[in-house]
Amino acid sequence: MARTVLTWWIPLLILQSFLLAIAFGSNEVEEEFSESLLLKPLPDRKVLAHFHFENRAPPSNSHGRHHHLFPKAISQLVKKFRVKEMELSFTQGRWNHEHWGGYDSLSSMNAKPVGVELWAVFDVPHAQVDTSWKNLTHALSGLFCASINFLESSTSYAAPTWGFGRSADKLRYGSLPREAVCTENLTPWLKLLPCRDKDGISALMNRPSVYRGFYHSQRLHLSMVDSGEEGLGSGMLLEQSLTVVLQPDTVYDGKDLQPSWSLSSLFGRKVVGKCVLAKSSNVYLQMEGLAHQALWKNEEFELSTQPDRTLRESSSFLYIFNIDKSSDSEPFDLGLTWKLPSKWSCKQAPLHASRFLMGSGNERGAIAILLKATESQDKLSGRDLTNGGRCTIRANVFQIFPWYVKVYYHTLQIFVDQQQNTSSEVLKKINVSPSTDKMSSGMMEMMLELPCEVKSAAISIEYDKGFLHIDEYPPDANQGFDIPSALISFPDHHANLDFKEELSTLPLLSKFKEKSLVRSYTEVLLVPLTTPDFSMPYNVITITCTVFALYFGSLLNALRRRIGEEERFLKSKGKKTGGLKQLLSRFTAKIRGRPVESPSSESTAAAQSSVLSSKLLFKIILVAGVAAAWQYFSTDK
Repeated sequence: MARTVLTWWIPLLILQSFLLAIAFGSNEVEEEFSESLLLKPLPDRKVLAHFHFENRAPPSNSHGRHHHLFPKAISQLVKKFRVKEMELSFTQGRWNHEHWGGYDSLSSMNAKPVGVELWAVFDVPHAQVDTSWKNLTHALSGLFCASINFLESSTSYAAPTWGFGRSADKLRYGSLPREAVCTENLTPWLKLLPCRDKDGISALMNRPSVYRGFYHSQRLHLSMVDSGEEGLGSGMLLEQSLTVVLQPDTVYDGKDLQPSWSLSSLFGRKVVGKCVLAKSSNVYLQMEGLAHQALWKNEEFELSTQPDRTLRESSSFLYIFNIDKSSDSEPFDLGLTWKLPSKWSCKQAPLHASRFLMGSGNERGAIAILLKATESQDKLSGRDLTNGGRCTIRANVFQIFPWYVKVYYHTLQIFVDQQQNTSSEVLKKINVSPSTDKMSSGMMEMMLELPCEVKSAAISIEYDKGFLHIDEYPPDANQGFDIPSALISFPDHHANLDFKEELSTLPLLSKFKEKSLVRSYTEVLLVPLTTPDFSMPYNVITITCTVFALYFGSLLNALRRRIGEEERFLKSKGKKTGGLKQLLSRFTAKIRGRPVESPSSESTAAAQSSVLSSKLLFKIILVAGVAAAWQYFSTDK
């Protein structure tokens, strides 16, 4: 009877639990994934391609949640190291702010320094921030096949307060300017996508096409989204973007026409369909410098495909293409053909920044940052007019100095329009963290307040070059040592695309509609340090071993030799060869007509042994003298 009851109750319990799971699961928001591609012709006859992928994981109160679209590896990093916000970028090439823009959302968020840049904000106590940072660098190093673990050293990262643009007391920042970027970093980055590079817009990422460009930067930004409800955890937002600047394969015909291009000519592939797991999949074409040409076919240019939607921005037009209907039989291959010459310029930041070294020699030098006014400076808005009605431009400067570059902060000099100014006039705020030899790097944060009519401003600071131990030099030490890029940000200026329409269903345009801080990175500096001759240790070891081998070899030979045995050996040898010698001596005596002499073998052996002993003694004295002289001259006095 009991077995019969159990047989009926077990299926009912399973069915009840299944129905409850469906009921509660229907209330939860599902994970979302979207993909998009932005194409933009540039004034210098190049084309910008910006891939953007967004993956959202909604808040959940479960501890062991199963992710359908969100990458599990990233979710484990967030939970294990309690990461609140993080950004990782791999960049090759330098962003050209003069021709590609510096006052737009795309350049402010995706123009990154050369090499690897990593910053993270942790939700842990202050005493555990450095430990979490080191563990995070090791995990990311294995995940992306890179040398990010080199950032675990306290000499490779810093803790900015306000100069980086984010006010967080648990922020850590580090960069590796010399890190090479290759397909080994792109492949694990693509594996985080639900469709990888097999389907959808990501299928356009042909490796040769991506890495032949003038600039490419793959970026990963992770942030936590608060649910606002009690007892419900935070959601996660993962943004992956790849920015590439390509040169179309066209032959210059001598005219001023911009080069025509298509997706197949840029990437060697076409879009044959969207990722089946993507909620939205769109391609955007942004055209700048157009007056009233909103049509996709006009007297200035012509598109190969009719757009599904056209948006007007203050200084550009945006054509939207939906690739849901593309397939193998009808692939999507957007093309742009120019008919008339067209010239335009991209918006630039209020000041163009460049950095360089001054001085010569291997002892000391100076670092200088030059800020030049741009052509669009007078048209920019958002200037600070609260300072007694005076128009000013605020600029924050953030720099990291390796410990072997010993900066003297008291030598800071500021020049405005080639006139030296006192620090109190221009420098409104400064935060300095001196470096410690082989322990921590130096950091400097400055806030400058310059007049709007400024033409140029320069900052210089002197430094001494330190000495490294021979074990601290990299394999290519003669190439020089890198100083990471400096960050110049303008807190009063924010860039965004001003669209009047509702764009909540288009993640990329919603991101560009938000205000982003205008900032730019300077060049990476290459500092030559005093480098030892790495071949000298080999030479010293070789000659020392040779001298010691000769000395001890001769000494052991002298100590182990027995003279009595040598004399008996020579006598026995003389007996064996005595007949032949006597025969030869008699023969020569008869020829010369002289009497035959028979020398005693004992005297001959004694003479030979004496000669050998004198030669041996001379060798021992010679080797001992050479060894003593070497020891005397090689010892430091």
